[in-house]
Amino acid sequence: MQTLSVRDMLDEPYRDERLDTLRTRFDLEIDNLRPTTYGHYTPSQIKEHYDIETELAAKLMSAPKAERAGLYTQLYDELFSRVPYHPGLARKSSSAERIAAANQSLPFVERFLRPDSAYLEVGPGDCQLAFEVAKRVRSVYGVDVSTEVTKRSDAPSNFQLIISDGTSIDVPEESIDIAFSNQLMEHLHPDDAEEQLRGIYRALKPGGYYLCVTPHRFLGPSDVSRFFSDSPKGFHLKEYTHAELRNLFRTAGFRRIQVPVEAKSMMVKLSQFPSLIAERLLANLEHGKRRSLCSGRLIGRLISLRVIARK
Repeated sequence: MQTLSVRDMLDEPYRDERLDTLRTRFDLEIDNLRPTTYGHYTPSQIKEHYDIETELAAKLMSAPKAERAGLYTQLYDELFSRVPYHPGLARKSSSAERIAAANQSLPFVERFLRPDSAYLEVGPGDCQLAFEVAKRVRSVYGVDVSTEVTKRSDAPSNFQLIISDGTSIDVPEESIDIAFSNQLMEHLHPDDAEEQLRGIYRALKPGGYYLCVTPHRFLGPSDVSRFFSDSPKGFHLKEYTHAELRNLFRTAGFRRIQVPVEAKSMMVKLSQFPSLIAERLLANLEHGKRRSLCSGRLIGRLISLRVIARK
């Protein structure tokens, strides 16, 4: 069997036959893995996190619609309670990591902000980006399902946190200029995604923008199940393609959906057409080969799931 470094294991779809190698080598090379989402984990913590998250995700996936509304908050809070070393909590405890993560998204979001803007972030996590945006706009709403990961004592006066049932967007209709989500869509039950999108659409003013960033299915799984499976088993309940996301956005009411391409200080909004063609060409490849190709810079940028949807 080919010997892989721990970095290779983190970057490639992880299969069960590599688990023993990971267990024996992870601690030895962990200090060389900065930065990485799971860089602070021990081997046993990876397996423990996987077991807990897949257990909770299965409950959410199998629950009928009437029960899911309360389950999102309950199960996410349970996850953070049972996995206290979770990357979201680890980042929250480090101001440097929070700021670094927020600074990755801020240049994209900032292009759409105005001093009188009302900004909505769905799934703000540790709220660092929302707090940074609050310095630049009139008002900020954060909508999340978890009280654990969003708990902060330093919220600015123009920020309001709203705990959601997983799909509801409880802000006034047509009150929002810019909505943003990063790593959110994949956490929704597939049957709830359209409902939440309709809520975002209703919240936006005419001409308002929804900026959506989510992992592409061809690069996944992007949750902790990447170490054990070729498809997401944890709280990434569904990872999307451009074609799937396009259909979902159109069903929710959005008609103009574009892909941002950034170069230096400029950003151009392009049609999804090149991304859709690339997906068709790659769709029938074996998962590992396809994922390897999509990890390359050119193809990776082409299929990267960052979209701009306008009301």
